[in-house]
Amino acid sequence: MAAIDLEFRGISIEHLGMYFKELGAKRITDSYPFVYEGEGWSGQILSEAEISFTATFKVNAVQVRFRAETETVLEELIKKYRYKTTRIGG
Repeated sequence: MAAIDLEFRGISIEHLGMYFKELGAKRITDSYPFVYEGEGWSGQILSEAEISFTATFKVNAVQVRFRAETETVLEELIKKYRYKTTRIGG
């Protein structure tokens, strides 16, 4: 089984969970770690913390673990998930 942990900043855990559901997963747990299972893969929202860059600029940082049956499935999952988390400023 292949796995990788990534950190996402500035995105709520509700949205991160919703992205797993949009990729076909079902939520398995109701507390940390929030576990989502898809066909041949799973995702876990492990923790959330607040990071301070300055006294007034703070963002959340969420640790997410991705697991898949193969490296190929894992790479495709992360590619699709990162697409959903892309933010474009303006």
